[in-house]
Amino acid sequence: MSKKKMNSNRVGENYVIDFLPFSVDQTANSGDIRYRKNKTSHKAKAASSMYDTRDDYFKKKPSQAVFGVPLRDIQIIAGLTLLAVIVRLHQISEPSSVVFDEVHFGGFASKYMKGRFFMDVHPPLAKLLITLAGLIGGFDGNFDFKEIGKDYIEPKVPYVAMRLLPGILGVLVVPIAYLTIKLSGFSTISALLVGALLTLENGLITQSRLILLDSPLILFTAFTVLMWVNFHNQQQSPFTFWWWFWMAMTGIGLGLTVSVKWVGLFTIALIGFSTVKGLWDLLGDLRISPGKWVQHFIARALCLILIPIILYMFMFQIHFLILQNSGDGDGFMSAEFQQSINGRKIEDTFIDVAYGSKVTIKHLNTQGGYLHSHGSNYPEGSKQQQITLYSHKDDNNIWIIQNQTKPEIPFEEQDPIWISNGHVIKLEHMQTAKKLHSHDIRPPVTDIEYQNEVSGYGFPNFEGDDNDLWRVEIHDHDESDPESGQRLRTLHTKFRLAHVLSGCYLFSHSVKLPDWGFEQQEVTCVKGGHVPKTLWYIETNSHPKLPPDAEVINYRKLGFFGRFFELNRVMWKTNAGLTDSHPYDSRPFSWLLMNRGISFWGKDHRHIYLLGNPVIWWSSTATLCLYVVIKVVTILRTQRGYLDHLNVTKGFYESHANFLFLGWILHWAPFFLMSRQLFLHHYFPALYFAVLLFGVAFDLFTIPLNVRNRAIVALLFLLASLYVFTLFAPITYGKPWIKSECHKLKWVTTWDFDCNQFHDTYDQFNTNLSQIHITPTTESISSTSLSPQMIEQNHVVETNNAESSGKDDANMALNNPSEEKHAESEAQFHTEHQSINTQIQQNEVEESSVGVDGGEGQVETHSVPEKGNLKEAVTLSESQLPKN
Repeated sequence: MSKKKMNSNRVGENYVIDFLPFSVDQTANSGDIRYRKNKTSHKAKAASSMYDTRDDYFKKKPSQAVFGVPLRDIQIIAGLTLLAVIVRLHQISEPSSVVFDEVHFGGFASKYMKGRFFMDVHPPLAKLLITLAGLIGGFDGNFDFKEIGKDYIEPKVPYVAMRLLPGILGVLVVPIAYLTIKLSGFSTISALLVGALLTLENGLITQSRLILLDSPLILFTAFTVLMWVNFHNQQQSPFTFWWWFWMAMTGIGLGLTVSVKWVGLFTIALIGFSTVKGLWDLLGDLRISPGKWVQHFIARALCLILIPIILYMFMFQIHFLILQNSGDGDGFMSAEFQQSINGRKIEDTFIDVAYGSKVTIKHLNTQGGYLHSHGSNYPEGSKQQQITLYSHKDDNNIWIIQNQTKPEIPFEEQDPIWISNGHVIKLEHMQTAKKLHSHDIRPPVTDIEYQNEVSGYGFPNFEGDDNDLWRVEIHDHDESDPESGQRLRTLHTKFRLAHVLSGCYLFSHSVKLPDWGFEQQEVTCVKGGHVPKTLWYIETNSHPKLPPDAEVINYRKLGFFGRFFELNRVMWKTNAGLTDSHPYDSRPFSWLLMNRGISFWGKDHRHIYLLGNPVIWWSSTATLCLYVVIKVVTILRTQRGYLDHLNVTKGFYESHANFLFLGWILHWAPFFLMSRQLFLHHYFPALYFAVLLFGVAFDLFTIPLNVRNRAIVALLFLLASLYVFTLFAPITYGKPWIKSECHKLKWVTTWDFDCNQFHDTYDQFNTNLSQIHITPTTESISSTSLSPQMIEQNHVVETNNAESSGKDDANMALNNPSEEKHAESEAQFHTEHQSINTQIQQNEVEESSVGVDGGEGQVETHSVPEKGNLKEAVTLSESQLPKN
């Protein structure tokens, strides 16, 4: 085939994108990159309009097209989409039980249905879409998704409809990727290759078949890039309808992406860098007047900044409108925030605090838990009554403020005496009549020299001793209420309680007591501790001698913006603190070679294990390395005076490769800055850019080939990818597999899917369908189901409010026997949200047994068992949080 003919097949059919101002000569001989020349010389280039660089393409639009896309491409897209449907949605009803993080995101759908407030570290869009899919499928919200392996069939859960949502979104990634490559100006074969590779990528398939968030995230990322490509293809006609349309659609894509996960911020950074470069180029073009440049800037600000912000905030507005009832997420939020939640509002309370007042005292620092006691004693130390911090309203939170000496006249018979700065008081627990007490005994958990135990001490007819005395030290107050700086005033006064004898301060921190303390938060008396953790304030206050018309106070009710900023602040703080170790976590460098996967599910000698297609994965990584090498060589050649920059074709490929490589590195490198748990699926957005870059590299390096040979090379690579896809399909779909085949595919020693759980022959699957047996081994990580006891031992992050009475003494153990059953021999688990463990674990434990306000819920976590000998090996996922 002649070079001229090759050019007509190779370039004439392509769309072109201007990331840099250049054009492709469609009449030049394109058989060799050295023969491709600019339509204008570099000397004449400055005299041509920067918006008129692709005239040939726009003059040669195909005669048959749909929305500007040639009919031939429409047919290819339809074929790719059909293939993606078959691959992605094949037997999507299997497994017919809860898998991996379906515990979370299915559970969130239940909470949306019930309108019960929850807190998750991700924005709400994807969860809202999953809920909508369930609603359309007939989901009533009564299934709780509490346990991995919990059956969907008997309760008639429309789980297939809910899985179809991420499944369909995963399918749409394929045609979008095809269009991105094609509209960028590359060959049909390259675009087809990229689409097919994304179709056969095992890891993306696994993620898109379950009720998870990654599929919507990748789709909206891909959509954003495609819209940006379309916008750049309109650079020859700025401020026209389609120029505005595609830029606005890019802004919508950015808003959707960041509304699924904050990884969308990396996509915003990518478009931001490209936008800044474009504006910088415009600034250097003397044909663009300053006024016109300002118009370009404002247009981009409106479409690429304002639209994403509005869309992101709108998703939270929907979130707040639905979640108006009390739920497990209440404890994460401030009291002001909770005033907007039904069931969490407090009544107006007296502002003046006097001796004899019955008060609830709240800690200022750690999620605002209440000073609390109950009828259980410490198992060691003084063995006196426990003092804890508890985040839910309860009668055991009420204390009576007494003078340091017994008054001759009962409080109810004398006029109120206000409590001022420096007064010495006693605090008596209303339910048990014990005094708040401290002494020179180390706490049972924080056994440190400068920490003293705090306990409840006393018995009938005993007035107490000097270890019950606490001095009030006002630290801060509301400036609008100057009087609150002189004496205790409800809500307005922030104070410390100093133990008179030892000088230590009443203190609480994020450390949780063991199950004997119902995992409530530890309270101690610290010498010289961190001041914010020794600050308290009074939330509710009553006194028998205060008249009904006495001054009252309440929390201010936050508006939308106040709730929006607070929730995002809590999400950020929580997400940043997910630092605990995990048996399946991995670091960014390991993602390049796919050194670790994630165990998702196991049952009936079948297993789902998240692992990508090695051929596709490693080829994309090799492409990234090749890009770096070529870039270094190019820079060195330019420094030595070579005129590579005058080669238009070289500039064309380099421009697109630069953009895609930047997209990859922005979605990969930031994870190095994170100390939190990371997993293989965090690499998927970066993998998308790496596969697109592979398509660009394929197009470049097959330039010397004619169309037929180019197609043969692409076909051979696709066949290799297809073959490897079929090899790993059993752990992608959870299909039958045998040990011998499994062992052969452990190409990397750190791939820790357990081969010993599978049968020896396929015949055994037919003869033992009714049996569930998994051989325990040191590798075993599969499960038949996840028991509540395992859940509560392994997940320390979920708030779980069971609607029950407000007593948390010895009845707590009876109400929730699992609190006393910690089977350490079964498995040792770590969660992605260990930091939440330090902040809200009491929500989980106490609400499950004594919570007053009700609610049950989850915060996302990745949890899977450590490898070990288990009586019944269990494969966990990013599973539910503990019921304590």
